[in-house]
Amino acid sequence: MAAYRIYNAQIVNEGEVFTGEIFLENGIIVKILRAENTGISHTGYEQIDARGKYLIPGVIDDQVHFREPGLTHKGDIASESRAAVAGGVTSFMEMPNTNPQTLTQELLQKKYDRASDVSLANYSFYMGVSNENISEVLKTDPKNVCGIKVFMGASTGNMLVDNRDSLTTLFKEAPVLIATHCEDELIIKQNSALYREKYGEDVPVEFHPDIRSREACLKSSSLAVELATKYNSRLHLLHLSTSDELSLLDNSRPVEEKQITSEVCVHHLWFSREDYKRKGTYLKWNPAVKEISDREALWEGLLNGKLDIIATDHAPHTRDEKNQTYFKAPSGGPLIQHSLPVMLECVRNGRLSINQLVEKMCHLPAILFQIEKRGFIREGYFADLVLIDTQSEWTVSQENILYKCKWSPFEGDMFHSKITHTFVNGNLVYHNEKVDEQARGMRLTFNR
Repeated sequence: MAAYRIYNAQIVNEGEVFTGEIFLENGIIVKILRAENTGISHTGYEQIDARGKYLIPGVIDDQVHFREPGLTHKGDIASESRAAVAGGVTSFMEMPNTNPQTLTQELLQKKYDRASDVSLANYSFYMGVSNENISEVLKTDPKNVCGIKVFMGASTGNMLVDNRDSLTTLFKEAPVLIATHCEDELIIKQNSALYREKYGEDVPVEFHPDIRSREACLKSSSLAVELATKYNSRLHLLHLSTSDELSLLDNSRPVEEKQITSEVCVHHLWFSREDYKRKGTYLKWNPAVKEISDREALWEGLLNGKLDIIATDHAPHTRDEKNQTYFKAPSGGPLIQHSLPVMLECVRNGRLSINQLVEKMCHLPAILFQIEKRGFIREGYFADLVLIDTQSEWTVSQENILYKCKWSPFEGDMFHSKITHTFVNGNLVYHNEKVDEQARGMRLTFNR
């Protein structure tokens, strides 16, 4: 493994931006120097002049769907982790609604084994929950599994957990963080029936936020918070999408002291209901992108600390699958390659500062999940690092999209910041639009 010296960088870390240099050896950050300090020998290091660039910790995405096993025509661990490192994401946590669904410890381990063979980024996988597998879920090891994923709303197969006894047992006894997708199934079914009666199968997609409504979100999120509060469970609310749900959240304490945490996704911060006419079913996600007022409330919640972290819910489907009528077109879209460039555009536009971006995409995911030695630029930590040129215009196109599905909701959009280097455990896995296909990430471990 090569040793690196990255110098003249604008290092963004723990609320500061300072000019300095970093030394990497054997996958670890061994020395951090500010510009005024000298005296370290440079012999034996590959030199990277980062003048004019930001150096940040690698982004940690706590919610992705890489589609392996069983749905690999949409994406797979190799293809989507390749897209991740090209986008500055060095660690991901992947969801259990694959085929077969990750409902046993044996199937969970098979995912880890596969990732060790093919993933370019660091990885962890959620254990899935159904109404019938609670005893298996309770075997989950909190030291080396990111969490338990519960669909408290519509899902594929039998992963909808709507049995109150199953939910009670889970929230009482879960050995690790419970991450929830919260939408109320009954409300969604009722709304679907109303719109199907009026429009048949071809419901205009702009009614998606009325079918997957704010009431469905709030009712389900409220139930999750009620159960977590009653049983003192560690709850993480995924992809919140409404202004209403912010009333459930607390910003009076730091993340490490919170029992209930939350995330917002890039698409809910970027798009609004106004974009359905332009993007069609390519903007169909669950929970739905909603009103401009919801987007603005989510931004406020992100900046005031009610919403803790930013993620993607990266969920690729093929173009053919998305180019169907409303009820047939699946929900979800690919985002992981473009989440950091999108949020850097928000920095450029004054929505948040570069320090706030790093806090919400790097530091706080590491704190929230208690990840060992990642998410910060610190001596002794794993060298997961990203160099960014903020003066480099480029346009998202099929030619530079690395997702297996080969499309993006940002196709045709121009961004002004480009990832130039991505290091994963000290390996330079992405540089000047080329990926080191031989590099491999590591399994995430947790201080629990």
